Amino acid sequence: MEHIDIVILGAGIAGLGAALAARQQGRRAVLFEARHRAGGLLDNFEVDGFRFDHAVHLSFASEPRVREIFDRTPYLTHPADSTCFEDGRWLKHPVQNNLHPLPPQQKVDLIQSFLARPAELDGEDYEHWLRHQYGDAIAERFPIKYTAKYWATPADGLSTTWIGNRMRRAELGEILFGAFTDETPNTYYTKEMRYPQKGGYKAFIQGLIDESDIRTGHEAVNVDPVERIVRFRDGSCVGYDRLVSTLPLPVLASLTDAPTTVLEAAARLKATSIDLISVGIDSPVDFPLWLYIYDEDLLASRIYSPSKKSPDNVPAGCSSLQLEVYSRGTEPRYTKEALIENARLTIKRLGLCDPAAVRFYDHRRLPYGNVIFDRGMEDDRDIVRKHVEAQNILSRGRFGEWDYFWSNQSLISGYEALSRES
Repeated sequence: MEHIDIVILGAGIAGLGAALAARQQGRRAVLFEARHRAGGLLDNFEVDGFRFDHAVHLSFASEPRVREIFDRTPYLTHPADSTCFEDGRWLKHPVQNNLHPLPPQQKVDLIQSFLARPAELDGEDYEHWLRHQYGDAIAERFPIKYTAKYWATPADGLSTTWIGNRMRRAELGEILFGAFTDETPNTYYTKEMRYPQKGGYKAFIQGLIDESDIRTGHEAVNVDPVERIVRFRDGSCVGYDRLVSTLPLPVLASLTDAPTTVLEAAARLKATSIDLISVGIDSPVDFPLWLYIYDEDLLASRIYSPSKKSPDNVPAGCSSLQLEVYSRGTEPRYTKEALIENARLTIKRLGLCDPAAVRFYDHRRLPYGNVIFDRGMEDDRDIVRKHVEAQNILSRGRFGEWDYFWSNQSLISGYEALSRES
């Protein structure tokens, strides 16, 4: 049996970060990836000459270590402008600060509800937080609806620990200003989005992939932390001195000899899965970079344009879109046919392009999208984390730490797993 100094499970950005730290320490690390390609959520695919990422990826990393890696790749810069579609109207993001397109009485009702919002936060769930921030009318019309689409979970079932700077806090001056004019400032949490000129978002980490020892087609089925052995579905196994896992935390728990209490806690940890409907268009269309959809009968919560991110993503004279539909858990919620039919309806209702110019609709699923912050999730996560740590396993990355990490944070998570030991 082969023995390796550092075994890393998963060749996504967190695993690649750990491998980088190992190389800098002069240690040997090998990444084992279940898929036949490296990159994880940052990977992409091609359909008839059109390139699509695994959902909407744009970089706004500020950490010097991440920028030093990403900036080796020539990139394009986009303003962080996004739009929202609701009931036949386009509103700038965030909607509560951009009510200008709405009829006067609707604006009055929404603002009056904001002024009458609860003075104190009287609950720990996300719905109470939304009502406290925006008032009942704005909360019910916009973010509560969007929560059910994006998180595939009712707002009152979510905690608030994930919010950070992801949600714009409501201020009366901003709401009033945006009700009178559409000349509102961009209040997004970043001003600049970066994307590789060529090769898709994965190009930012291609150098790390090229420098790493990666073995694809190796799905771990058992981890023996006592003997320090990882066994794979193909029957092979390896020994290790140090194990870094970027597998989803519940999956990792199931690979170890975990007690029932740990397995029960792991089973309660839920994430969204993503259905991607990718659309190739035989005409040049200047789409928004990305947009949010509030209409409940339209399944997609977000749409972005790969061709807007970089013209290298499409053949000359073409453009593209990708719709994201989220479900709770890894099991499919909709059929491929229903998703594509709803994508057609969405494109038509939003007036995004001439339906006759669509070359194809492609569908594929990602089993893990975002960690769901169910109320009480942190307690279950702590139980599983403590078990994994007791097995002397370093669990890192978005799904390894079971947290709402962006790509830059996942890279640092993997890197610091080993760099802190040096």
